[in-house]
Amino acid sequence: MKAKILEAIKQFDTIIIHRHIRPDPDAYGSQCGLAELLKTSFPEKKVYVTGEEAESLKFLYRMDDIADDTYEDALVIVCDTANEARVSDQRYVNGKMVIKIDHHPNQTPYGDLLWVETSASSTSEMIYEFYLEGKEKGLSLNDEGAKLIFSGIVGDTGRFLFPNTKPKTFCYASELIQYGFDFKDVYDQLYKTKENVAHLHGYVLQNFTMSPAGVAHMKIPNEILRKYDVTPADASQLVGSLGQIDGVKTWVFFVEEENQIRVRLRSKELVINTIARKYNGGGHPLASGASIYSWEEVEPLLLDLEELCSQE
Repeated sequence: MKAKILEAIKQFDTIIIHRHIRPDPDAYGSQCGLAELLKTSFPEKKVYVTGEEAESLKFLYRMDDIADDTYEDALVIVCDTANEARVSDQRYVNGKMVIKIDHHPNQTPYGDLLWVETSASSTSEMIYEFYLEGKEKGLSLNDEGAKLIFSGIVGDTGRFLFPNTKPKTFCYASELIQYGFDFKDVYDQLYKTKENVAHLHGYVLQNFTMSPAGVAHMKIPNEILRKYDVTPADASQLVGSLGQIDGVKTWVFFVEEENQIRVRLRSKELVINTIARKYNGGGHPLASGASIYSWEEVEPLLLDLEELCSQE
C-alpha cells in the first residue's frame, strides 16, 4: 500500500493534506510532517495543509488558505482521521482522489486508497515508515519534517509511556532526533501548562470520584470552565492525570461543550472503545472519545464501565 500511495503522489501536481477536527500533536505531526516530506521530495509540486488550527500547536505549523478551485484535479490525503465526519475541512471530498492514512480501527472505511495500521503507535510513525520505504524511490526528509513526525510520535505515545510504544518506536525516535531540531524545545512547547490550566488541574485532583471497582470520573461543566477561564480543549488535556492514581483501572472526563458533553475515556488494560461506540464515539482500545447530550447520560456510561471492570 505504501508503494501504491507513492505512485499516486507522483501522478498529481497538487496535493492537499487534511486531518481531524480538534487536532492533537499526532494530527499535526502526520499531516504537516507528510507535507514537509513531499515538499522536500517533490519541490515542483504544490502541497497544502488545511483544517482548523489549535492555538497550542501553532508553534509546530500553520495551515494554508486554500481556494475551492484548488481541489480540482488534486490528490487529497487525510491523516489520522477514523471517520469522514471528523475530517477538518469537509472540502476533502472535492479532490480527484482521496487517500486515508490512519492508525485508528478502520470501522468507517473511506477513500480510494486506505492504509490503516492499528498496531502503529501513531499516524506520525506511519509517515516515517512511508519515508523509510520510499527513500530509495525519491523521498527525502528535512529537519522540519523530522521535528513534526517526532512531535506526533511523542504526543500519541504520551512521551513513550503508553502501551502503544513498541521497540521500533524508540528506534524511530532515535533516528529522528539526529536531524537538526531541538527535541527538548519540542517537549517544552508540547507540555507547557498555562497557570489557569494548572489551577484546574488542582481542582480535578481534589474533586474526582473513584468507585471501589476502579472507575474514576470527573465532570467539568460550563461553570467550572468559566471559573478557571479554560476552554474544553484545555480541560481535556488533563484526562491523563487520573491514570496516575493508585487503584484506577478505567477513567473518564466529561467536559461540557456547546450542545454536547465531550467524553474522554481511558484505560490501563481493559478495552473501552466498544463502550465509546455505544455513546456516539470510538477510538483506540485503551483511549477513546464519545459524545453525550445530557448529564443524565453520565450514569449509564459509568455503569457500563463498572460492568467492564467486574468482568476482569
